[in-house]
Amino acid sequence: MHRAILVFPAILLIFKVVAQPPPGYYDPAGTLTGKDLQKVLHEIIDNHTVIPYSDLISCFRKTDVKNDSVVWDMYSDNPGGVSPYLYIYGRGQECGNYNSEADCFNREHSFPKSWFGDASPMLSDLFHLYPTDGYVNNRRANYPFGETKSPTWVSGNGSEVGPGSWPGYSGIIFEPINEYKGDFARTYFYMATRYSGEDAGWPGSDMVTGAEPKSWAKEMLLSWHRNDPVSTKEINRNNEVFKFQGNRNPFIDNPEFAQKIWDQGIYSERYVMASGEIQVFPNPAKETITLRIRQEGNMEVYIFSLIGNLVFHAKKLERDGKIAVNSFAPGMYLIKIVSDGNAGFLFFVKL
Repeated sequence: MHRAILVFPAILLIFKVVAQPPPGYYDPAGTLTGKDLQKVLHEIIDNHTVIPYSDLISCFRKTDVKNDSVVWDMYSDNPGGVSPYLYIYGRGQECGNYNSEADCFNREHSFPKSWFGDASPMLSDLFHLYPTDGYVNNRRANYPFGETKSPTWVSGNGSEVGPGSWPGYSGIIFEPINEYKGDFARTYFYMATRYSGEDAGWPGSDMVTGAEPKSWAKEMLLSWHRNDPVSTKEINRNNEVFKFQGNRNPFIDNPEFAQKIWDQGIYSERYVMASGEIQVFPNPAKETITLRIRQEGNMEVYIFSLIGNLVFHAKKLERDGKIAVNSFAPGMYLIKIVSDGNAGFLFFVKL
C-alpha cells in the first residue's frame, strides 16, 4: 500500500485542479486563518437542505457514477487498472444480504454514524456518505481511518484493516488506497467545519473529539490532503452535492483552507522507504527539527542547502532524533537519509 514517494513542503504544492463555486461564495472568508476561518466557513455551509436517508441511492446516481451507470465505489475501484468487480446502477445490486465482496453495495458513512449518535442532519449528509461494497463496509466497521504496516485483512482493491502505524494511534484502523486518501481527508475537514459548534454530546471516537480530528488524525489527514490533491472526481461530486444540499465542501473548492485552519505552518513531511518511514517536523522550523524514524537499521543523515553546501552530517541518528537548526540561515534545505544502501530525501524550511 505504501509507495516510495518524495514529498515536498505544502507551501510549494500546486493542486492540480480547482473547483468553481458560485461567485462570491467564499468572500466572507477573506484573509482569515485558524478558528476564525473555520467559524466563517461553518456559517457559509451551515443549514444545508437535508436529504431523506431513503433518497441517498438515487442521489448517488449523480454524485458517484462512472461511465453513465457504474457505481464509483472507492473501496473497490482500482484507478488506472482493472477493478476486482463492478456494480451497475439499476440492476438491483443494492444490499441486501452479503457474505463476501462483490455481493452488493450500500451506503457507507465514512464518518461512522455511531460517532455522532445516528442523529440528523449528519445521518444523510452526502458529503460523507458514499456507495461502497457492503462486505468491505462491514469490515471497515467504525474503525478510524489510518495507516497500517501489518494488515490483517486486505480488500480486492488493496484497502486494509490492521493495527495503526501512524504515530499516536496503534489501535485497529481501516486504510483506503492512496488514490482516495485525499478524498477522505477533505471529507473529514468538511465534517469538522460543517458541524463545528454543533457537536456537543457526540460520542466521538479514537479519531475525533466531536467533529474535530484528534492530534494524530489531524496530522495524518493533512498529509493525505497534501499527497493526494483534489481530483476531477471530487470537483464533479462537489458540484452535484451542491445541487441537492445547497452547500459545498470548502476544502475541495479551496484546498489551502485546510492549511490555514489546521496547519498554521506546523506540519510534518515524510518519506516512505522500502524498509520503513521517516518524518520531519515541525516544518517550517526555527530552533530544532525532529526526524521520526520508523524503520530498522542504521541511518546516516546529511542536510544540504539548496546551493549544495553540506550544513549537517550525522553517521547515526537516534529515533525521534532532534537536530538544532537555529544557526542555519533562513531558507529551504534538503535532508538526505541513507539506510542500508537506500537513500531517501525530504525538504524543510528554516524560518
